[in-house]
Amino acid sequence: MGRLSFLLAVALMVSAMALVTSQYQARRLFVQMERGKNEARELDVQWRQLQLDQTANAKHSLIDEVSRNQLKMEAVTPGHTVYLARPREANGAPIVSGAPLAGAVQ
Repeated sequence: MGRLSFLLAVALMVSAMALVTSQYQARRLFVQMERGKNEARELDVQWRQLQLDQTANAKHSLIDEVSRNQLKMEAVTPGHTVYLARPREANGAPIVSGAPLAGAVQ
């Protein structure tokens, strides 16, 4: 009877330790899960803010204002346009050698 009581006491201690360990692991995993959920919420908020910023920055009026004021760009006018012509042979036909010139007018 003494041995049986000792074995039952050891089994009780082992099961109590297993219970404590599993509860500790469950709490630790729950905390990790909550941290992950909080990080996901923060990332979602940042994503929505980035989408709003992208929408605001893509407005034509903002692009026009930045290009005119900060970059000092001007609208294209015929007076500012440079036209390139291809060199011509003696008979007036354009010389064809390789790829056409960029922006060339025929």
